[in-house]
Amino acid sequence: MQVTLVQQASTLDPADNRARLAELTPEGSDLVVFPEAFARDFGEPGSDLSAAAEPLDGPFATEAAKVAAERGTTVLAGMFERGDDPARPVNTLVLRGAAEADYRKIHLYDSFGYRESDTISPGGLEPCVTTLHGFPLGLMTCYDLRFPELPRALAKRGAEAIVVPAAWVAGERKVEHWRTLLRARAIENTVWVIGVGQPGPRYAGHSMVVAPDGDVVAEAQEDPTTLDATIDREAVAEVRRTNPSLDNRRM
Repeated sequence: MQVTLVQQASTLDPADNRARLAELTPEGSDLVVFPEAFARDFGEPGSDLSAAAEPLDGPFATEAAKVAAERGTTVLAGMFERGDDPARPVNTLVLRGAAEADYRKIHLYDSFGYRESDTISPGGLEPCVTTLHGFPLGLMTCYDLRFPELPRALAKRGAEAIVVPAAWVAGERKVEHWRTLLRARAIENTVWVIGVGQPGPRYAGHSMVVAPDGDVVAEAQEDPTTLDATIDREAVAEVRRTNPSLDNRRM
């Protein structure tokens, strides 16, 4: 399966970000992944995001579906979704195209001096696994990467690739954490891991694709860019024949 990683920054203008979905989505890829919060950037820490919230049949998700249909692909991108608390929307990934799914971020970024929970409501605890062209995909968002229980739950539900759109804030050791955690999640679950971040200088960039054996097969640097990679299920099967750690677990 051909995957395109779009390491581009969102702005505070939702109309501009919707237009860039079409601008940045290529033809010929099976899955085009945009970062977390691509519908509208977070803004300054603690900013009120309620006005940026949309329903799942609103402008952003509708445009993602339209672009996916026009380019013959499937688009995954982050938005703020209206939820039960009007003051605190949900941080949601929308997958539109040959497969359709919605994942609401479980773990909120109350860390490193930030408090995402002040402005965002958490999603439910059910892991999100869907299938695209026969490939089982698990979805996570940014800070979820620091919690190994979630990718393990996705793997137990059949995921053979885990896709992680992010707005990974830059800072001391942050790139090292991002790279280490993406590789660890791939190795410990013997799955592909696809991490797509917003670029620097505010965010860490370094979007990357990690194979089930932990090898990095594609990686960006800090600047805005687009990466392409091919993932396949046979690589998962081969690693699991050699390293059947999921079958060997006792807890």
